[in-house]
Amino acid sequence: MPSHIREATVRDGSVFDRVPAPGLVLVGISSVQVGAAFATKLFAHLGPAGTVMLRVLFAAVVLCAIWRPRPRAHTARELRLAALFGLTLALMNLSFYEAIDRIHLGIAVTLEFVGPLGVALAGSRSRLDVVWALLAAGGVALLGGFGTPNLSGVLLALAAGGFWAAYILLTARVGRAFRGGGGLAMAMAVGTVPLIPIGIADAGAGLLHPDLLAVGFAVAMLSSVIPYSLELEALRRIRPQLFGVLMSLEPAVAALAGLVLIGQKLSVIDVVAITLVVTASAGAMLATRGPTPVDA
Repeated sequence: MPSHIREATVRDGSVFDRVPAPGLVLVGISSVQVGAAFATKLFAHLGPAGTVMLRVLFAAVVLCAIWRPRPRAHTARELRLAALFGLTLALMNLSFYEAIDRIHLGIAVTLEFVGPLGVALAGSRSRLDVVWALLAAGGVALLGGFGTPNLSGVLLALAAGGFWAAYILLTARVGRAFRGGGGLAMAMAVGTVPLIPIGIADAGAGLLHPDLLAVGFAVAMLSSVIPYSLELEALRRIRPQLFGVLMSLEPAVAALAGLVLIGQKLSVIDVVAITLVVTASAGAMLATRGPTPVDA
């Protein structure tokens, strides 16, 4: 990013301020799912762990170059928050990539969505909570029992969902504690560390191929730099439940990306299950109440 843009961002606020927050979220959703679809093409050469290592490593380099974070300018509490955010990002991405190596992209994202759904239900007091929970449970049961033959893939996707829930909660806190993208940049740098040994072990000599590194860089931009930056900005300006409603579209977008970009088809049962989870997620998140985010 040119210096005059970075200076304007610091002085006047985010360069995204003129873009409606829901628009930022929708662009982020599309970007991350396109990136995930392309990432699957690297699995045969780098493995899931090697691919996610490149994704997080390249994202950390780009974000640190843009924002030039200064750890000494922050309190120990803020640095711990950034470190926790980074570890959450690393584990979320690793478990998700291991999942989509085993099961359909759209199914994995749908199962992963139990995390954000759980956040919504925990903050909701609507009488329809039980209905939304049952709809979601029915969708997950259909995917786990009939649409997905790989149990480890299902469990990994559900684990990714737990980390996704933590990511949503931590994103709002990081957005308030750090100006601009400095907190995200530090988090990405921290998240790279635990991925390096397992990523190298998984990818091996594949890390020496420039063409694979180029695709890994593109995946990092599509799946990390662009969507995480947009979501961080959006969560500064909208309520978490509205963010969740918009994010409930992600399983459907993932299914579409899987079909169009890598030819992954869904059965009728899969489509019904995804529809149940999307409906439950949107309904539950519309019923939540929460404070308006405080600008950083």
